[in-house]
Amino acid sequence: MTTNRTLALVLLVVGAILLFFAYQSSQSLGDQVTEAVTGRFTDSTIWFLILGAAAAVAGVGLLLFGKSSGR
Repeated sequence: MTTNRTLALVLLVVGAILLFFAYQSSQSLGDQVTEAVTGRFTDSTIWFLILGAAAAVAGVGLLLFGKSSGR
């Protein structure tokens, strides 16, 4: 397994974990109240979403378009 593929898989897994934490955070009572009052999620939930999506997209992009060794 090449270094690029390993890095891509790690990014994909980290992204999935962060997106799971974002979902869990958005379902908490405090975040539900904040979202109902302000119309926005808390800053920590937003950061989990942004970083999780970025890591997942980077992982998928590296898997699909990363330079392969030709094997």
